[in-house]
Amino acid sequence: MRKFDTCFFERYAKLTLTRLLDDSFNHLINKDRPDLQSPDHRTLGIEVTRAMEESKKAADMLLGEMSGLQQCPDDQKPSPHFDLQLQQILDTGYGYGLDCGQYIGARELEYWNLALPLRRILESKISKAANGFYGHFDSLGLYVFCKDDLTDESVNETCSFVTELQKGNDIRYDTLYLSEISNLYVCQLHNGHAQIKRFPISPAQRYQFFIDAI
Repeated sequence: MRKFDTCFFERYAKLTLTRLLDDSFNHLINKDRPDLQSPDHRTLGIEVTRAMEESKKAADMLLGEMSGLQQCPDDQKPSPHFDLQLQQILDTGYGYGLDCGQYIGARELEYWNLALPLRRILESKISKAANGFYGHFDSLGLYVFCKDDLTDESVNETCSFVTELQKGNDIRYDTLYLSEISNLYVCQLHNGHAQIKRFPISPAQRYQFFIDAI
């Protein structure tokens, strides 16, 4: 089993895209600039990031929610091998006391410190894309793990914010993926308008994504 590392989120994002949207995402490879991209390094690129308070406490809470285990009643535990798989998670060094929401992630503290609240991370990623930092792709996407709960209104406001920031940019994101743990919002950004679809993610699905991503 792979140890927890900075590619965990890329693997988790790829799993959600493949299993919730289209299995064609399964061919994406994990590279840098951007994090997920088609093998030809041209057709599709997706940058993956986190939007949350800049603290280890917020990171711990996000991880607990992503695991699908926090506040999950015994009769909703998503696997008959739950205890064994929980121990496997602990053995990776990824988490300690996962069932009570406490984690060890000191190795990744610097990585967590790169996270920014949603508005600031969007500004940063859009600026980098416009400057060619992520290269040139036929289609460019941005996948954001969001710690804060999102409403339909806030998703619409976020899309409007992104559209305004990207106005006039030669290189821009075509699709914005907002992963609010229990929902994945897929926002297609075209001609100043956004088409938004919501895909629910159950605790059992989150747990399986989590297990498969580590």
